[in-house]
Amino acid sequence: MRFIHIADVHLGASPEAGRAYSLKRSGEIWDTFRALLDVCREDKIDLLLIAGDLFHRQPLLRELKEVNYLFSKLERTKVVLIAGNHDYMKKNSYYHTFQWSDNVYPLFQREFKGVCFPKWKTAVYGFSYYEKEITEPRYDKAKAPGLEQYEILLAHGGDERHIPIKRECLMTLGYEYVALGHIHRQKKVLDNYAWYAGSLEPTDRNDFGEHGYIYGELSEQGLRTRFIPFAKRSYIPLAVQVTAKMTRESLCDLIRKEIEEHGTENIYKITLENYRDPDICFSGLKEKADVFGNILELIDKTKPAYDFEKLFERNKNNLLGRYIASFQYPMPESTEYEALCEGVHALLETKRIQER
Repeated sequence: MRFIHIADVHLGASPEAGRAYSLKRSGEIWDTFRALLDVCREDKIDLLLIAGDLFHRQPLLRELKEVNYLFSKLERTKVVLIAGNHDYMKKNSYYHTFQWSDNVYPLFQREFKGVCFPKWKTAVYGFSYYEKEITEPRYDKAKAPGLEQYEILLAHGGDERHIPIKRECLMTLGYEYVALGHIHRQKKVLDNYAWYAGSLEPTDRNDFGEHGYIYGELSEQGLRTRFIPFAKRSYIPLAVQVTAKMTRESLCDLIRKEIEEHGTENIYKITLENYRDPDICFSGLKEKADVFGNILELIDKTKPAYDFEKLFERNKNNLLGRYIASFQYPMPESTEYEALCEGVHALLETKRIQER
């Protein structure tokens, strides 16, 4: 029996993505979801497991109709899904009354329940969120009932406000596989048989790393699983090392080169580090450096590379010189060094203003 495990698709989300992609990202999430269903069809996948948050919020009726049509085109694949904390079973949710295609098996009840597929000697179990938050560790006692040879748990949670999940408890439940959702980064929790699939596409500026789905095979020889990257784009944190010899123009060239090397299709959160020429200002640099339209954020953590010895010699008879001498040349990266730099910068600015 071959399965694909996804979670946290968040259809309907509109993630921040920089000026080149922000308007496209909502549609791209749908595109990737459609492409995933194409994989199910082409690879003759038996089960598609969706571990919560198929939608980013309460699904609209027209959205359910569109998704159901896509599911109905899967000639072989059976779809089992639960509602997570984003698309939870609100009182007026269309989830309660929607009529799904015959190949779709929603586990939308509040209590633990399952669906059996005797053809594959497999059963899938789970329950859905009826509130945005559940603090009770409900999976701790959700043991495999033993109705089929192979049993799978669909679970959504893993933090204090969304069903805490203990690794040691998962080990005692008796499932062949645990398909986890809620954490947006893919993560193997227990060998091959418990994974967070992560979000199919990154939906938040902090959803770093690869995104995709878990492919699995269950047979008499055991379970095999692997993560398959599938997202159109990735959020990438990029640290750019500045030197005291760099100008704004040369730094823009370096940023462009780094983005080209890491992929112009991706979305970047750039941090400038190290020491800069004290006379160079990087304010407004994001707009100038953003030639591909994919810089979401640019943070300047550089420090001015002052030559304190020269500054002291030139100013030893004034306030600036006395201020430098009071620090006795602290080590770089120390709090004292930062205070020295800030103070020197302020005194130099005051001096420039007075000289105008």
